[in-house]
Amino acid sequence: MLAAALPRALCRLAARRCPAGLPPARAAWRGGARGEERSGWSGSARGRGTRPAGGALALLGGEAGGRPRRAGPGRPPEDGEDAIVQLLKRAKLSVMKGELGEAEQLLHRALRLSHRSDNRQAIVYTYSMMANVAFMQGQLDNVSNSGFPPLHCVSLWQDDNAVLEMSLKLASIYAAQKQHKLALAGYEFCILTLEEKIAKQKDLPEDVLPAEEKANTRLLLGMSLDSYARYLLNLNELSVAQKMYEKALQISNDVQGETHPQTVVLMNDLATVLDAQGRYDEAYSYVKRAAELAKETQHPEEHMVLNNLAAILMHKDDFLQAKQVYKEALKQAQEKGDVASVQHIQEELAELAKRRKGSK
Repeated sequence: MLAAALPRALCRLAARRCPAGLPPARAAWRGGARGEERSGWSGSARGRGTRPAGGALALLGGEAGGRPRRAGPGRPPEDGEDAIVQLLKRAKLSVMKGELGEAEQLLHRALRLSHRSDNRQAIVYTYSMMANVAFMQGQLDNVSNSGFPPLHCVSLWQDDNAVLEMSLKLASIYAAQKQHKLALAGYEFCILTLEEKIAKQKDLPEDVLPAEEKANTRLLLGMSLDSYARYLLNLNELSVAQKMYEKALQISNDVQGETHPQTVVLMNDLATVLDAQGRYDEAYSYVKRAAELAKETQHPEEHMVLNNLAAILMHKDDFLQAKQVYKEALKQAQEKGDVASVQHIQEELAELAKRRKGSK
Protein backbone atom coordinates (compact mmCIF):
# COMPACT_ATOMS: atom_id res chain seq x y z
CA MET A 1 0.00 0.00 0.00
CA LEU A 2 2.77 2.39 0.96
CA ALA A 3 4.83 1.64 -2.14
CA ALA A 4 1.79 2.21 -4.29
CA ALA A 5 1.09 5.53 -2.54
CA LEU A 6 4.53 6.93 -3.35
CA PRO A 7 4.08 8.38 -6.85
CA ARG A 8 6.56 7.40 -9.52
CA ALA A 9 6.84 10.96 -10.77
CA LEU A 10 7.84 12.31 -7.39
CA CYS A 11 10.21 9.45 -6.59
CA ARG A 12 11.97 9.97 -9.88
CA LEU A 13 12.82 13.59 -9.19
CA ALA A 14 14.23 12.76 -5.78
CA ALA A 15 16.22 9.83 -7.16
CA ARG A 16 17.61 11.93 -9.97
CA ARG A 17 19.17 14.27 -7.44
CA CYS A 18 20.24 11.65 -4.98
CA PRO A 19 20.55 8.02 -6.10
CA ALA A 20 20.58 5.72 -3.06
CA GLY A 21 20.95 8.71 -0.75
CA LEU A 22 24.26 9.90 -2.17
CA PRO A 23 24.63 13.65 -2.84
CA PRO A 24 25.32 14.24 -6.53
CA ALA A 25 28.08 16.30 -8.14
CA ARG A 26 26.09 19.48 -8.70
CA ALA A 27 25.94 23.05 -7.48
CA ALA A 28 25.79 23.12 -3.71
CA TRP A 29 24.01 24.47 -0.65
CA ARG A 30 25.53 27.71 0.59
CA GLY A 31 27.03 25.93 3.58
CA GLY A 32 28.07 22.76 1.82
CA ALA A 33 30.92 21.66 -0.39
CA ARG A 34 30.81 23.56 -3.65
CA GLY A 35 29.87 21.25 -6.51
CA GLU A 36 29.48 18.19 -4.32
CA GLU A 37 26.12 18.42 -2.61
CA ARG A 38 22.58 19.38 -3.46
CA SER A 39 21.60 21.87 -6.15
CA GLY A 40 21.18 25.50 -5.18
CA TRP A 41 23.06 25.69 -1.89
CA SER A 42 25.84 27.96 -3.17
CA GLY A 43 29.02 28.78 -1.27
CA SER A 44 31.01 26.72 1.18
CA ALA A 45 31.31 25.96 4.85
CA ARG A 46 35.01 25.54 4.27
CA GLY A 47 36.80 28.83 4.04
CA ARG A 48 33.97 30.70 5.79
CA GLY A 49 32.87 28.66 8.77
CA THR A 50 34.34 28.80 12.25
CA ARG A 51 37.70 27.08 12.44
CA PRO A 52 41.16 27.48 13.96
CA ALA A 53 43.38 29.99 12.21
CA GLY A 54 46.43 28.98 10.24
CA GLY A 55 47.34 25.74 8.54
CA ALA A 56 47.07 24.57 4.96
CA LEU A 57 43.28 24.83 4.96
CA ALA A 58 43.31 28.56 5.68
CA LEU A 59 46.27 29.29 3.46
CA LEU A 60 45.39 27.31 0.35
CA GLY A 61 45.28 29.78 -2.51
CA GLY A 62 41.77 30.63 -3.64
CA GLU A 63 40.21 29.50 -0.35
CA ALA A 64 41.09 32.27 2.06
CA GLY A 65 43.46 34.45 0.08
CA GLY A 66 46.44 34.01 2.43
CA ARG A 67 50.12 33.55 1.65
CA PRO A 68 51.79 30.28 2.62
CA ARG A 69 54.45 30.44 5.29
CA ARG A 70 57.98 29.67 4.16
CA ALA A 71 59.76 26.63 5.48
CA GLY A 72 61.89 27.68 8.43
CA PRO A 73 65.33 26.51 9.55
CA GLY A 74 65.40 22.82 10.20
CA ARG A 75 62.17 22.30 8.32
CA PRO A 76 62.88 21.14 4.76
CA PRO A 77 60.54 22.52 2.11
CA GLU A 78 59.37 19.05 1.11
CA ASP A 79 57.98 18.51 4.62
CA GLY A 80 56.73 22.02 5.29
CA GLU A 81 53.34 23.63 4.91
CA ASP A 82 54.35 25.06 1.53
CA ALA A 83 54.70 21.53 0.18
CA ILE A 84 51.26 20.53 1.46
CA VAL A 85 49.67 23.63 -0.03
CA GLN A 86 51.31 23.02 -3.39
CA LEU A 87 50.17 19.40 -3.46
CA LEU A 88 46.60 20.45 -2.65
CA LYS A 89 46.70 23.10 -5.38
CA ARG A 90 47.98 20.56 -7.90
CA ALA A 91 45.26 18.12 -6.82
CA LYS A 92 42.58 20.77 -7.33
CA LEU A 93 43.96 21.50 -10.78
CA SER A 94 43.92 17.80 -11.65
CA VAL A 95 40.29 17.57 -10.56
CA MET A 96 39.44 20.55 -12.79
CA LYS A 97 41.12 18.76 -15.71
CA GLY A 98 39.26 15.54 -14.96
CA GLU A 99 42.48 13.72 -14.06
CA LEU A 100 41.03 12.06 -10.97
CA GLY A 101 43.66 9.32 -10.66
CA GLU A 102 46.42 11.92 -10.57
CA ALA A 103 44.45 13.98 -8.05
CA GLU A 104 44.06 10.95 -5.80
CA GLN A 105 47.83 10.29 -5.80
CA LEU A 106 48.59 13.92 -4.99
CA LEU A 107 46.10 13.91 -2.13
CA HIS A 108 47.64 10.77 -0.62
CA ARG A 109 51.03 12.52 -0.70
CA ALA A 110 49.51 15.61 0.92
CA LEU A 111 47.91 13.45 3.59
CA ARG A 112 51.22 11.77 4.45
CA LEU A 113 52.93 15.15 4.82
CA SER A 114 50.04 16.48 6.88
CA HIS A 115 50.25 13.55 9.29
CA ARG A 116 54.06 13.83 9.44
CA SER A 117 53.85 17.49 10.44
CA ASP A 118 50.77 16.92 12.65
CA ASN A 119 48.91 19.62 10.72
CA ARG A 120 45.42 18.64 11.75
CA GLN A 121 43.70 21.30 9.69
CA ALA A 122 45.49 20.13 6.55
CA ILE A 123 44.48 16.56 7.43
CA VAL A 124 40.82 17.55 7.61
CA TYR A 125 40.97 19.51 4.36
CA THR A 126 42.80 16.74 2.52
CA TYR A 127 40.35 14.08 3.67
CA SER A 128 37.52 16.29 2.43
CA MET A 129 39.10 16.57 -1.02
CA MET A 130 39.72 12.82 -1.07
CA ALA A 131 36.04 12.25 -0.32
CA ASN A 132 35.06 14.55 -3.19
CA VAL A 133 37.32 12.72 -5.64
CA ALA A 134 35.91 9.37 -4.51
CA PHE A 135 32.38 10.71 -5.03
CA MET A 136 33.30 11.77 -8.56
CA GLN A 137 34.85 8.37 -9.28
CA GLY A 138 31.94 6.50 -7.72
CA GLN A 139 34.39 4.69 -5.45
CA LEU A 140 32.37 4.66 -2.24
CA ASP A 141 34.34 1.80 -0.70
CA ASN A 142 37.54 3.82 -1.08
CA VAL A 143 36.08 6.52 1.13
CA SER A 144 34.68 4.37 3.89
CA ASN A 145 37.11 1.44 3.91
CA SER A 146 40.51 2.73 2.78
CA GLY A 147 41.77 5.06 5.44
CA PHE A 148 38.95 7.62 5.53
CA PRO A 149 38.12 7.93 9.24
CA PRO A 150 34.65 7.62 10.77
CA LEU A 151 34.46 11.38 11.12
CA HIS A 152 31.43 11.45 13.39
CA CYS A 153 33.61 9.63 15.94
CA VAL A 154 36.79 11.73 15.77
CA SER A 155 37.70 14.63 18.03
CA LEU A 156 39.33 16.97 15.51
CA TRP A 157 37.33 20.15 16.21
CA GLN A 158 34.07 18.22 16.24
CA ASP A 159 31.99 21.36 15.83
CA ASP A 160 34.11 22.77 13.01
CA ASN A 161 32.03 23.11 9.85
CA ALA A 162 34.63 21.38 7.68
CA VAL A 163 34.62 18.32 9.94
CA LEU A 164 30.84 18.30 10.14
CA GLU A 165 30.61 18.60 6.37
CA MET A 166 32.82 15.55 5.97
CA SER A 167 30.78 13.65 8.54
CA LEU A 168 27.74 14.40 6.41
CA LYS A 169 29.48 13.05 3.32
CA LEU A 170 30.40 9.88 5.16
CA ALA A 171 26.85 9.46 6.45
CA SER A 172 25.65 9.75 2.85
CA ILE A 173 28.13 7.09 1.78
CA TYR A 174 26.95 4.74 4.53
CA ALA A 175 23.38 5.42 3.41
CA ALA A 176 24.29 4.48 -0.17
CA GLN A 177 25.92 1.29 1.10
CA LYS A 178 22.85 0.48 3.25
CA GLN A 179 24.93 0.54 6.43
CA HIS A 180 21.96 1.97 8.27
CA LYS A 181 23.32 2.13 11.84
CA LEU A 182 26.38 4.06 10.71
CA ALA A 183 24.33 6.31 8.43
CA LEU A 184 21.90 7.19 11.23
CA ALA A 185 24.75 7.83 13.68
CA GLY A 186 26.41 10.16 11.18
CA TYR A 187 23.26 12.13 10.36
CA GLU A 188 22.30 12.47 14.02
CA PHE A 189 25.81 13.58 14.96
CA CYS A 190 25.81 16.31 12.29
CA ILE A 191 22.33 17.60 13.07
CA LEU A 192 22.62 17.59 16.87
CA THR A 193 26.10 19.14 16.84
CA LEU A 194 25.04 21.89 14.43
CA GLU A 195 21.89 22.64 16.42
CA GLU A 196 23.97 23.02 19.60
CA LYS A 197 26.51 25.18 17.77
CA ILE A 198 23.79 27.47 16.38
CA ALA A 199 22.26 27.86 19.86
CA LYS A 200 25.66 28.91 21.24
CA GLN A 201 26.28 31.35 18.37
CA LYS A 202 22.83 32.93 18.45
CA ASP A 203 23.58 35.87 20.76
CA LEU A 204 27.21 36.45 19.77
CA PRO A 205 27.76 40.03 18.52
CA GLU A 206 28.88 40.76 14.95
CA ASP A 207 32.40 41.75 16.04
CA VAL A 208 32.86 38.33 17.65
CA LEU A 209 31.24 36.20 14.95
CA PRO A 210 30.23 37.70 11.58
CA ALA A 211 26.64 37.18 10.43
CA GLU A 212 27.92 35.37 7.33
CA GLU A 213 29.54 32.66 9.46
CA LYS A 214 26.35 32.23 11.47
CA ALA A 215 24.42 31.91 8.21
CA ASN A 216 26.85 29.33 6.84
CA THR A 217 26.44 27.18 9.93
CA ARG A 218 22.65 27.36 9.61
CA LEU A 219 22.89 26.41 5.95
CA LEU A 220 25.12 23.45 6.74
CA LEU A 221 22.40 22.32 9.14
CA GLY A 222 19.89 22.78 6.34
CA MET A 223 21.98 20.63 4.03
CA SER A 224 22.24 17.94 6.73
CA LEU A 225 18.48 17.95 7.29
CA ASP A 226 17.89 17.79 3.54
CA SER A 227 20.23 14.84 3.05
CA TYR A 228 18.77 13.02 6.06
CA ALA A 229 15.23 13.61 4.79
CA ARG A 230 16.04 12.06 1.41
CA TYR A 231 17.56 9.07 3.16
CA LEU A 232 14.45 8.68 5.32
CA LEU A 233 12.25 9.00 2.24
CA ASN A 234 14.14 6.09 0.67
CA LEU A 235 13.41 4.09 3.83
CA ASN A 236 9.71 5.09 3.69
CA GLU A 237 10.05 6.85 7.06
CA LEU A 238 7.67 9.46 5.75
CA SER A 239 6.57 11.36 8.86
CA VAL A 240 10.14 11.90 10.07
CA ALA A 241 11.29 12.81 6.57
CA GLN A 242 8.52 15.39 6.46
CA LYS A 243 9.79 17.04 9.66
CA MET A 244 13.34 17.16 8.31
CA TYR A 245 12.16 18.73 5.04
CA GLU A 246 10.10 21.30 6.93
CA LYS A 247 13.12 22.37 8.97
CA ALA A 248 15.41 22.47 5.91
CA LEU A 249 12.86 24.52 3.99
CA GLN A 250 12.55 27.00 6.85
CA ILE A 251 16.32 27.49 6.93
CA SER A 252 16.60 27.94 3.18
CA ASN A 253 13.69 30.37 3.16
CA ASP A 254 15.06 32.39 6.10
CA VAL A 255 18.66 32.60 4.92
CA GLN A 256 18.44 32.41 1.13
CA GLY A 257 14.93 33.62 0.41
CA GLU A 258 11.81 32.11 -1.12
CA THR A 259 13.01 32.55 -4.70
CA HIS A 260 16.32 30.75 -4.18
CA PRO A 261 16.64 27.58 -6.31
CA GLN A 262 17.16 25.38 -3.25
CA THR A 263 14.03 26.74 -1.57
CA VAL A 264 12.03 25.80 -4.66
CA VAL A 265 13.52 22.29 -4.66
CA LEU A 266 12.69 21.82 -0.99
CA MET A 267 9.09 22.96 -1.50
CA ASN A 268 8.85 20.29 -4.18
CA ASP A 269 10.45 17.68 -1.92
CA LEU A 270 8.11 18.48 0.95
CA ALA A 271 5.19 18.09 -1.46
CA THR A 272 6.63 14.69 -2.39
CA VAL A 273 6.54 13.33 1.13
CA LEU A 274 3.12 14.85 1.89
CA ASP A 275 1.70 13.31 -1.28
CA ALA A 276 3.15 9.93 -0.31
CA GLN A 277 1.16 10.13 2.93
CA GLY A 278 -2.05 10.84 1.05
CA ARG A 279 -2.11 14.47 2.19
CA TYR A 280 -2.87 15.71 -1.29
CA ASP A 281 -4.24 19.16 -0.49
CA GLU A 282 -1.16 20.09 1.56
CA ALA A 283 1.12 18.61 -1.09
CA TYR A 284 -0.68 20.61 -3.77
CA SER A 285 -0.23 23.91 -1.93
CA TYR A 286 3.55 23.42 -1.72
CA VAL A 287 4.11 22.11 -5.23
CA LYS A 288 1.86 24.80 -6.72
CA ARG A 289 3.94 27.50 -5.06
CA ALA A 290 7.14 25.73 -6.14
CA ALA A 291 5.88 25.71 -9.74
CA GLU A 292 5.04 29.43 -9.56
CA LEU A 293 8.49 30.28 -8.23
CA ALA A 294 10.20 27.96 -10.73
CA LYS A 295 8.48 29.81 -13.57
CA GLU A 296 9.25 33.23 -12.08
CA THR A 297 12.95 32.44 -11.58
CA GLN A 298 13.41 30.26 -14.69
CA HIS A 299 14.47 27.36 -12.53
CA PRO A 300 16.49 24.81 -14.55
CA GLU A 301 14.24 21.99 -13.32
CA GLU A 302 10.92 23.74 -13.84
CA HIS A 303 9.71 20.92 -16.09
CA MET A 304 10.33 18.41 -13.31
CA VAL A 305 8.45 20.52 -10.76
CA LEU A 306 5.58 20.76 -13.26
CA ASN A 307 5.71 17.00 -13.66
CA ASN A 308 5.23 16.63 -9.91
CA LEU A 309 2.44 19.19 -9.88
CA ALA A 310 0.64 17.20 -12.57
CA ALA A 311 1.10 13.97 -10.62
CA ILE A 312 -0.45 15.47 -7.50
CA LEU A 313 -3.33 16.88 -9.54
CA MET A 314 -3.89 13.38 -10.88
CA HIS A 315 -4.01 12.01 -7.31
CA LYS A 316 -6.62 14.68 -6.55
CA ASP A 317 -8.63 13.35 -9.53
CA ASP A 318 -8.27 16.67 -11.37
CA PHE A 319 -7.50 14.89 -14.62
CA LEU A 320 -8.13 17.78 -17.01
CA GLN A 321 -5.73 20.18 -15.30
CA ALA A 322 -3.21 17.39 -14.76
CA LYS A 323 -3.16 16.74 -18.51
CA GLN A 324 -2.54 20.43 -19.26
CA VAL A 325 0.35 20.62 -16.78
CA TYR A 326 1.86 17.37 -18.07
CA LYS A 327 1.80 18.76 -21.61
CA GLU A 328 3.62 21.92 -20.49
CA ALA A 329 6.18 19.81 -18.63
CA LEU A 330 6.65 17.66 -21.73
CA LYS A 331 7.15 20.71 -23.94
CA GLN A 332 9.82 22.12 -21.61
CA ALA A 333 11.58 18.76 -21.28
CA GLN A 334 11.73 18.44 -25.07
CA GLU A 335 13.09 21.97 -25.44
CA LYS A 336 15.79 21.23 -22.85
CA GLY A 337 16.70 17.93 -24.46
CA ASP A 338 15.97 15.98 -21.26
CA VAL A 339 15.33 12.61 -22.90
CA ALA A 340 14.72 10.75 -19.62
CA SER A 341 12.11 13.28 -18.50
CA VAL A 342 10.40 13.21 -21.89
CA GLN A 343 10.03 9.44 -21.68
CA HIS A 344 8.83 9.58 -18.09
CA ILE A 345 6.22 12.30 -18.73
CA GLN A 346 4.93 10.38 -21.73
CA GLU A 347 4.49 7.34 -19.48
CA GLU A 348 2.64 9.48 -16.95
CA LEU A 349 0.34 10.83 -19.66
CA ALA A 350 -0.47 7.25 -20.66
CA GLU A 351 -1.22 6.43 -17.01
CA LEU A 352 -3.42 9.51 -16.79
CA ALA A 353 -5.39 8.39 -19.85
CA LYS A 354 -6.01 4.99 -18.21
CA ARG A 355 -7.23 6.59 -15.00
CA ARG A 356 -9.54 8.95 -16.85
CA LYS A 357 -10.98 6.03 -18.78
CA GLY A 358 -11.44 4.00 -15.61
CA SER A 359 -13.19 6.86 -13.80
CA LYS A 360 -15.91 7.14 -16.44
